[in-house]
Amino acid sequence: MKTIVAHIGPDCDAITSIWLVKMFFPGWEEAMLAFVPAGKTLEGKPPDDNDEIIHVDTGFGKFDHHQTSADTCAAKLVYEEIKRTSGPDAALERLVSVVNDIDHFREVFFPNPTADFWGFGLESQIDGWRLLHPDNPLKVVDMGMNALDGIYKSFQNKVWAERELKTKGVEFDTKWGSGIGVETPNDDVVHLAQKMGYVVAVRKDPKKGYLRIKALPKDDIDLESVYTVLKDQEPAATWFLHASHHMVLNGSSKNPDMRPTKKTLQQIIDVIVKVCKKE
Repeated sequence: MKTIVAHIGPDCDAITSIWLVKMFFPGWEEAMLAFVPAGKTLEGKPPDDNDEIIHVDTGFGKFDHHQTSADTCAAKLVYEEIKRTSGPDAALERLVSVVNDIDHFREVFFPNPTADFWGFGLESQIDGWRLLHPDNPLKVVDMGMNALDGIYKSFQNKVWAERELKTKGVEFDTKWGSGIGVETPNDDVVHLAQKMGYVVAVRKDPKKGYLRIKALPKDDIDLESVYTVLKDQEPAATWFLHASHHMVLNGSSKNPDMRPTKKTLQQIIDVIVKVCKKE
């Protein structure tokens, strides 16, 4: 039976390494897990002498890093093997880079490191799970792997969204600052565009026709005038102004009864520019 061995009290690096092996090593999806004291190996045997056993983050083998001062971690070493056999994966590489920073305690240099929002991150969750389930590493690993499934998907969407904004994005100016519009099924472009500094972000779904206009949550920004013009110009479409006045929606996966606009992305941008033009 294939077995993945990690240290007792698995941390973010160990859990990510286990997840990587199970996800990307052919034939290892159903591998069982075993845990040993940090630095030890299963039954005290050499870490890499059995093809049916993989040690991660312990044992000083090929997927451990504690025998070196190199800027690496177990997850990074496992990813390098995946990259060698299957080719690079931009989302996976970025995920592993974050794990490496955490494993080398560089989270203390993250922006605003004492802020409560970091408590929602995977490392903080693992710390909590280990306190709740100190004698059940299997449960901790299982929850961590489920979280990594979602994190990996999120990174994939982010990489895709970055590419969509770079290759398809249409920039425009408003009285509040720069905006960008893009026609794509990837809804992450809206949030990402705002994080990149765009005051207004517009996304039109090329298949469903749905439209989303979102502005930064600032008191001086109000999209009601945009909503009013669009509603007057196309009353047959369903328009919704969010209570914050920072979002205009036309169609949504949450409300399939909404009628999408027939306007093109450029026509929507033209309305925004005209209504919210610089003075």
